[in-house]
Amino acid sequence: MKFSEIPYQRPDLDMMKSEFESALKNLKDAQKLSKAVEAVKIINNLRNNFHSALSLAFIRYCINTKDDFYAKEKDFYDEALPQVEALLFSFYETLLESRFKKELEKIYKSQLFNIARMTLRTFKPTILEDLERENKLSTSYAGLVSSAQVEFDGRRITLSQLRAYELSPDRDTRKRACEARYEFFAKNESRLDEIYDQLVKVRHEIARKLGFESFVPLAYLRLKRSDYTVEDVAKLRRSVKTKIVPLLQKLREKQREILKIDKLKYYDMPILLGEGDPRPVGTRSELVEAAKVMYEQMSDATGEFFNFMLANELMDLDSREGKYPGGFCDFIADHKSPFIFANFNGTSHDVEVLTHEAGHAFQVYRSRNFEVPEYYWPTAEACEIHSMGMEFLAWPWMELFYRDRAEQAKLVHAWKALNFVAYGVSIDEFQHMAYQNPDLTPQERRKLWRQIESKYMPEIDYDGIRYLEDGGLWQQQMHVYESSFYYIDYVIAQFCAFQLLKRSFEDRASTLQDYIKLCDLGGSLSFQQLLKVANIQSPFDESVAESLGDLLPLLK
Repeated sequence: MKFSEIPYQRPDLDMMKSEFESALKNLKDAQKLSKAVEAVKIINNLRNNFHSALSLAFIRYCINTKDDFYAKEKDFYDEALPQVEALLFSFYETLLESRFKKELEKIYKSQLFNIARMTLRTFKPTILEDLERENKLSTSYAGLVSSAQVEFDGRRITLSQLRAYELSPDRDTRKRACEARYEFFAKNESRLDEIYDQLVKVRHEIARKLGFESFVPLAYLRLKRSDYTVEDVAKLRRSVKTKIVPLLQKLREKQREILKIDKLKYYDMPILLGEGDPRPVGTRSELVEAAKVMYEQMSDATGEFFNFMLANELMDLDSREGKYPGGFCDFIADHKSPFIFANFNGTSHDVEVLTHEAGHAFQVYRSRNFEVPEYYWPTAEACEIHSMGMEFLAWPWMELFYRDRAEQAKLVHAWKALNFVAYGVSIDEFQHMAYQNPDLTPQERRKLWRQIESKYMPEIDYDGIRYLEDGGLWQQQMHVYESSFYYIDYVIAQFCAFQLLKRSFEDRASTLQDYIKLCDLGGSLSFQQLLKVANIQSPFDESVAESLGDLLPLLK
């Protein structure tokens, strides 16, 4: 069924609760394994029904945030989701207490039970109102940023559309575009401070009610991080500081020489080539057609997937007024359909969407037939291996998008991927410090950001822009507000994706085979278990950061 034809109906929450609780009772009282399995199937079906409606409403809201109907539906789910999570909590509790626990674990595998144990530590009915408040605060950030329009060269454009000008080969255009972006954030600085301050406090309060000293360990449990710790992530950040940051300093000097400027400013940072970074050639439909050719040639599996996406109109790619910023992949379980959402802007970002978000979509397409909803997606850092890995596996087809600048596009891609690591760990360390010190004032948080930023990105020069020099850059990062501690997952995954890139030079066929195997497993294993199956070394091993120096030949 095409996306536009999928009917939407708001779930009847009372009916769902009644049917869910009836199935829970049957699971608890089951005297036969078959009855317990039947109850689990009913519960999973109810969950899929609810989350399919949620995804459908959310996608349509993001496509047009000015649509009053879906804006109201978004408000409904902000209040309903915590109640459904309470039902899920009861399911996990009943599952772990079932007299058929061992038999059910053989049927559904141990990862479901690991997830259940972790989730039980993240919820109590006493935090329901706090969860609703947390959701509303996150939504208020999304509403503020998605509605943003700025004046630029006589036009009113969105922040997504402004990005193309920030990547202009003309230095003055870049400068003015960046100033326009941060003028918007500066004007809204107080409101952004207020939203984040309230988020920190409500999340800290939730954590305390659940018996944690701070929100940090609770955030790790929410993200289902079962086989690595806060200390492992800190170790990774230290590896970046000692192994990657010095490498980036050398690359920055090389960048300055290429651009033929005396000193790099913040608006120069995203640009590597003097003539401007390569941009894809063609309209949106032409780029999509190029992606179709690429995926059909890559493998039968990827070709089948992308043609499914096209046939069912499961992508919305154009940037327009009122559309939610950024990009994401969602999944409509009842229709076994991924959905790719993006804002094309004429830059390399457009190709990244057709590889990065398509990597997410390909994975969930491959794991769409799991009976256990928990297995549709793995944990977040594993999800990002699918996306970032696909970006690199697409390299042999870059000529389809960039024509005679394909090799330059690969250079810029590798350079930006490595450069991102420093920013990624900065965001992560900032969040750890912010939640470990929830009473910091907004001014103290901005000062903290500048201290962290200077550790991992000491070369940054804000050219006298007060908002940025006072430590405001982090406010543009929606993950900080909406998906706490998620951002380091991009760094973790990048270390894994770089390994796929290096292996693909040596044996492309086996690398692709391992990648598809990783996707097929979905979320049925924990993160480090998935890595072993896919023959990927743990990113927490210091030798992985050291080995990134092997990529230097690509960056010269």
